[in-house]
Amino acid sequence: MKPVKIGICGLGTVGSGTFNVLTRNAQEISRRVGCEIIIEQVGARRDHPNCITTGINITRDIFEVAVNPDVDIVVELIGGYEVALKLVMLAIENGKHVVTANKALIAEHGNQIFAAAKKHNVIVAFESAVAGGIPIIKALREGLAANQINGIAGIINGTGNFILTEMQQKGRDFADVLAEAQALGYAEADPTFDVEGIDAAHKLTIMASIAYGIPLQFDKAYTEGIGKVTSEDVKFADELGYRIKHLGIARRTAQGIELRVHPTMIPKQTLLANVNGVMNAVLVDADAVGQTLHYGAGAGDEATASAVIADIIDIARNINSPQAVAVPPLGFQSEQLLNTPILAMDQTETGYYLHIKAAEKPGVLAAVTKILGDYGINIEAIVQKETDQDYVPVILLTQSVVEHKMNQAITTIEALDSTLGVVARIRVEHL
Repeated sequence: MKPVKIGICGLGTVGSGTFNVLTRNAQEISRRVGCEIIIEQVGARRDHPNCITTGINITRDIFEVAVNPDVDIVVELIGGYEVALKLVMLAIENGKHVVTANKALIAEHGNQIFAAAKKHNVIVAFESAVAGGIPIIKALREGLAANQINGIAGIINGTGNFILTEMQQKGRDFADVLAEAQALGYAEADPTFDVEGIDAAHKLTIMASIAYGIPLQFDKAYTEGIGKVTSEDVKFADELGYRIKHLGIARRTAQGIELRVHPTMIPKQTLLANVNGVMNAVLVDADAVGQTLHYGAGAGDEATASAVIADIIDIARNINSPQAVAVPPLGFQSEQLLNTPILAMDQTETGYYLHIKAAEKPGVLAAVTKILGDYGINIEAIVQKETDQDYVPVILLTQSVVEHKMNQAITTIEALDSTLGVVARIRVEHL
């Protein structure tokens, strides 16, 4: 069979990892595909010190790769939005297949990209866009295709998980751990995408579309960061038998699809609660197989390259096998996608952890419990903590309740003369 020629755009962390793994494992990869995979061209602003590119056609103009007649597959690893979208669309218009690790590009522009790919009869593959080296896209789209997916819960951002792990294991404050994460290279100088949940919401949007056969709808995903989680909250959660994790959750309900990213308390004996450091994990609950956990490195040069090259191999097999049928990018033909609504966050239902700073006066607890009762909110546990501050921390765990009721109850509690400041709340899930 004829060799398949690829063009790599971007020679940063993932691009260099892809180049090196393709070069190092060329013989094994060729055996799996049944033909040679050749790096025909690399488009990058600068060379990478860890890549031996001698003899490779290097261009500083990535768009040259997209129009190169000798390139079969364009591998987009530059990141970002506008330039990446322009590059991918140009490659598709020129009849090139595309592999991308760009979760923001797929989550926000995937519907447009997939429509163009269908029109030009090319494949767009994006396994590496979600959870790095964990093959969760193939698991949802192909391995679990016989199932109805009830729910997905994932730790899908290593930076946030590192921060919460350090807070839980060492009692450190958020700001202190964030500074260390930046020094170690886990967090960017501007950590907003990671700690505010935007990165996780991009990934969750993609998984939810595949799981439920709906168009990509990132703009409807609820995101809440971990910046307000205190070391006190982490300690109280531990005493109550929970861990706090920054989860992306997608769930099918009778009213619509829940699509949300936020700090979540989960029982500490569960598998997800014990995923620590920069590792990622996705728990999938399906009707036939039950629960499956997909765990591994969610980032890194060669871990992510593993997923990039798996997509290259899939496309190469299709190129050289006339009988092969490409799997649709979201697992469903476009005309089979459903218009199932995304549920508004105030319509979702979870349990809650509430941390109330109460004045040292009688009747505070009675007033709080009455308010919760008035809104039909049942309490599972109440703990009052001793403190040397001028307030008494009151910790409550509630049973499951619709969020808009909890919002109203919190507003009423914060208006009491006997409560100080805002009520800290963290949603509780029993996965």
